Amino acid sequence: MPYVDRQNRICGFLDIEEHENSGKFLRRYFILDTQANCLLWYMDNPQNLAMGAGAVGALQLTYISKVSIATPKQKPKTPFCFVINALSQRYFLQANDQKDMKDWVEALNQASKITVPKGGGLPMTTEVLKSLAAPPALEKKPQVAYKTEIIGGVVVHTPISQNGGDGQEGSEPGSHAILRRSQSYIPTSGCRASTGPPLIKSGYCVKQGNVRKSWKRRFFALDDFTICYFKCEQEFEISLVNMLKPCLY
Repeated sequence: MPYVDRQNRICGFLDIEEHENSGKFLRRYFILDTQANCLLWYMDNPQNLAMGAGAVGALQLTYISKVSIATPKQKPKTPFCFVINALSQRYFLQANDQKDMKDWVEALNQASKITVPKGGGLPMTTEVLKSLAAPPALEKKPQVAYKTEIIGGVVVHTPISQNGGDGQEGSEPGSHAILRRSQSYIPTSGCRASTGPPLIKSGYCVKQGNVRKSWKRRFFALDDFTICYFKCEQEFEISLVNMLKPCLY
């Protein structure tokens, strides 16, 4: 059964399927480290391994969407089996007994739990908004009229010049068309090129789906013009080079 070591990590032996649907399970020593935000597994207890022997597998807790007991249809011949759903991959693990399985499932779900703040005052919201607010000089700019069009599913607001024309000829120097993502719009290319404006903030947040209303952890990136999200941080890094489109779900 899992136990808590001196570093407050949950440890114990489990059998993990070598490859999904292979049916071959291997005995491994698992360490659930919430401080390092990862689940590690070794050939044996690290104390029994040679100096410098590293983990043979690792999984970041932020990638875990759900941990549940495997159904008889999934693993009919594997008792005390549970499954970790992470990104587009499933990890099947087998515990020693029923209690061992329940303890691991509960511990993993608790460690990867997505916490959504309840309605009410959020003390940091005001401070964050103040830190991101525009300088006073920018607030004194005269109001500019915009023409609204929908082009390829994007709501485009184009500044209208004083003489009634549109475009940027009559707008203030440095002005630009403002793009706003509609609720149903999914961009078909990367939302930020590697040569784009510097990031203001990036990191993991949870967002509610537009249809199913379930909450999922996604990696967000905010710059001066856009906020976009990806399935994970690696996809965001790849997008800076390959213009990978943002997460669609």
